[in-house]
Amino acid sequence: MQVTVKLFASFRTGRLPIEVCEYPVGATVADVVADKGIPVAELGIMLINSRHVALDRELAEGDILAIFPLLGGG
Repeated sequence: MQVTVKLFASFRTGRLPIEVCEYPVGATVADVVADKGIPVAELGIMLINSRHVALDRELAEGDILAIFPLLGGG
């Protein structure tokens, strides 16, 4: 199935910021994170079709997954 993956901030370094990717049916957000080489400890917000999701959320054909790192500041 095809899923659009959008990476933000530091996750774009060395990666494409927006990419249409092929994943098997039943793939989860965690599978995409692993595929992109993103450390789980650095994850901030994850959205599918503009809704907050957890790592175990299963993807569907045509989903748009946005992944943001933890943000700090003050």
